[in-house]
Amino acid sequence: MIRQTVTGFELGDDAVAIIGMACRLPGGNDTPDKFWSFLKRKGNGISTIPEARWNTEIFYHENPDSISKSVSKWAGFIDHVDCFDPQFFGISPREADAMDPQQRLLLQTTFEAMEDSRIPASVYSSVRTGVFVGISQSDYRSLQEMRLTSEENFAGTGYALCIAANRISHRLNLSGPSLAIDTACSSSMVALDQAVQNLAAGSCDMAVVAGVNMLLHPSSFLAFSNAGMLSPTGRISTFDQAANGFVRGEGVGVVIVKPYARALADGDPIHAVVHATASNQDGRTSTMTAPNQDAQKAMLETLIAKAGVGRDQIGFVEAHGTGTPIGDPIEAGAIGRVIGQHNPRRPVFVGSGKANIGHGESLAGVTGLIKAALAVREGEVPPNANFKTPNPNIPLDALNLQVPEQVETFPESEGRRYAAINSFGFGGTNASALISGADAPRRLQYASAALPETDDFPLFFPLSAASAEGLAQAAARLAGALGSKGRLADTPLPAISRGLATGR
Repeated sequence: MIRQTVTGFELGDDAVAIIGMACRLPGGNDTPDKFWSFLKRKGNGISTIPEARWNTEIFYHENPDSISKSVSKWAGFIDHVDCFDPQFFGISPREADAMDPQQRLLLQTTFEAMEDSRIPASVYSSVRTGVFVGISQSDYRSLQEMRLTSEENFAGTGYALCIAANRISHRLNLSGPSLAIDTACSSSMVALDQAVQNLAAGSCDMAVVAGVNMLLHPSSFLAFSNAGMLSPTGRISTFDQAANGFVRGEGVGVVIVKPYARALADGDPIHAVVHATASNQDGRTSTMTAPNQDAQKAMLETLIAKAGVGRDQIGFVEAHGTGTPIGDPIEAGAIGRVIGQHNPRRPVFVGSGKANIGHGESLAGVTGLIKAALAVREGEVPPNANFKTPNPNIPLDALNLQVPEQVETFPESEGRRYAAINSFGFGGTNASALISGADAPRRLQYASAALPETDDFPLFFPLSAASAEGLAQAAARLAGALGSKGRLADTPLPAISRGLATGR
């Protein structure tokens, strides 16, 4: 592998930087920073199905053999999925009404991820920015097709899965490759793999990688319940003896990626570095939905070889970890045999954020990526929720794996923190990534505008929005951040003024 050295950090030519992140996840986690605090305190974003979605009494029954019923009435939900500001994106209210909420959420979080990168939207449209979206279904389409009076003017673009990516490219004027990817639960990690490959091939200069999933109709609950996949207790107990199936989840996650060397040269703030990605297929197994340990092992071996990182350097693996009696032992076995057993100094931490927010299906991979990026950035491994007694079918000690039960210090190797993310879909497509922290950890950087460092000079706090209502909300958010418990409470006002001069 051809390698290069940038500011002392040796890495492959295909390494990319995560320069922006945004999310809407269960538990009120509408920013990555909130999600990180939520994970550290073992937050629970799973609840009973809200009445606004559908009547659980009609579709729920504790007997798994009941016809047209689900053993689960729980899931991870996000708030205000019906709220959207079409004016901001130049969309008419009539067209917005026909748009799948997944498209609306993707537009909002993509723009927020761009803001997080501190790169103006105009720059994204001036280069070849690709869009790669993991998405598997449209419950909104099912709902709209039940409305006999529904107008069909915008139905084609409103429900089509390909438009989930194309809408972002169209509204934000992005000219790189734009595609939606469906490999079920590994969709958004396969999207990352495709983005990395396109960046390496020179097909795009930057890329938006996203995953989205919305639970608006009970039909998939019934199908997954009949297949014996859902937890009848409403809890995901990854790697625990209580594991009895998964709980569904919804939301959206977006990361912006860019070649690492280019990000360094441009002075971009970097959350984490993606050294390599890999993807493969199970092939013929006992059933199409049964995971294959040999295939997962082969993929992880390929990943490590591509990354050029020693397997003993990996300190944490964010597992798929759906809490199923079959899937957990198979996955833990693959991770342990490829990574855990090759670290003589310490056990390798392994966990899954699904226990906190539910299984986001096509969203799940990018959620795990965001969690792992935050872990390598912050130098901590968050505890795994709902883990008390190890699954007797998973020999954690023999595999040299440890499920964290409290916040742990992230193990370092030669001064760097490495993590792997593992994902697989129920159709047999597996995907993974290997990441590390950046040379210079991301910090809130303020522009060196021509403003004095003293407090006795009149300070200006520029705010921007597309409407008067949006401007009022921006002012309210800033006021909240400046409050005694806000995240800018201890930041000097001149520094905030300088920061707002170049970014939101």
